[in-house]
Amino acid sequence: MKTHKATAKRFKKTATGKLRHNRQRDNAHLKTNKDRGQKARQNKQPALASRKESKKINVLMGGN
Repeated sequence: MKTHKATAKRFKKTATGKLRHNRQRDNAHLKTNKDRGQKARQNKQPALASRKESKKINVLMGGN
């Protein structure tokens, strides 16, 4: 099965094999209009995908 590129761009595998949602933060565009707190909130760690979702995502990323 081919890799679903949109999924591959949005999720990254951690060293332990878990899937981490790689949010494309709106931080590179129009930064001057955002206050300091808003930019700080965007720098939080992205959430891990749930187990149920991670099975589907893994298949889309070309894994087993």
